[in-house]
Amino acid sequence: MRLIFLGTPAFAVPTLERIVAAGHNVLAVVTQPDRPRGRGQIAAPPPVKQAALRLGLPVYQPERVRRPEAVEYLRAIPVDAMVVVGYGQIIPQSIIDMAPLGIINVHGSLLPKYRGAGPIQWAILNGETRTGVTTIRIDAGLDTGDMLLKMETEIGPDETAVELGQRLAVIGADLLVDTLDGLHAGRIVAEKQDNAQASYAPLLKKEDGRIDWTRDAQAIHNQVRGLQPWPGASTTFRGQALHIWRSRVAGGAPSSVEPSGAGGTLASIKPPVVSCGTGTLELVEVQLEGRKRIPAADFANGQRLTENESLGDPPA
Repeated sequence: MRLIFLGTPAFAVPTLERIVAAGHNVLAVVTQPDRPRGRGQIAAPPPVKQAALRLGLPVYQPERVRRPEAVEYLRAIPVDAMVVVGYGQIIPQSIIDMAPLGIINVHGSLLPKYRGAGPIQWAILNGETRTGVTTIRIDAGLDTGDMLLKMETEIGPDETAVELGQRLAVIGADLLVDTLDGLHAGRIVAEKQDNAQASYAPLLKKEDGRIDWTRDAQAIHNQVRGLQPWPGASTTFRGQALHIWRSRVAGGAPSSVEPSGAGGTLASIKPPVVSCGTGTLELVEVQLEGRKRIPAADFANGQRLTENESLGDPPA
């Protein structure tokens, strides 16, 4: 099948690779422009561009895909379908209408649940135990297009958004190839989404990462897992920012277990365990402001933590 691929992040790379491996003819890869990154603010190519160049595919990086010159560039390429995975820009109707089989999107949730930019993160934040990938034929709405195929998977109790995203990227790649094959053979019957069952997964904000120790231990654990790699879950320790990279609900304790102290109080040092509004949370890996990520046990020893010391801002 002749295709144009639109994508930008690492999540999209397995799909691009799988399409090529399956023998489809990718005539162009459209991705976001190189952006400044790191301390030196040096322009760096997005992951999809790197993959496309490695695969010997032509790359096009318009600043805005809806601009007339970008639309005309795409219109000049004869394709059967387009594939979009995390491209990062809204696709205008003028482009949606170009391909006979439409534009097929790989979305990291079981639609109509978790439409929007952060489906993987919000599934973990909300304590979901199952999620998946849906392929849809996009329309002018936000992840509202007709559903084509789905694949479901469990979310591990300690799985982070990064780890889950890597798994879903591979699942989505296989599902996309199955979708293309099914569309080409006329085997797939598109299904309308039930808007009444829809939920929204908005872009994350920095303040989403601030830990409120009066919350349930499981909810905070979900925050630690779900907010990776950005903005991360953080608190304060002796006036400095403390990033929590790994945690576990202490001893697998159910959320009904009452903490031994006020929220944010260290209930034990070896291992470091923090009292929450309900239950307790063990710290597994942390990073103090300006330092490296280290095991929480090393942090406890190095900082000479004492029981009943508190994390987080003191009450007003």
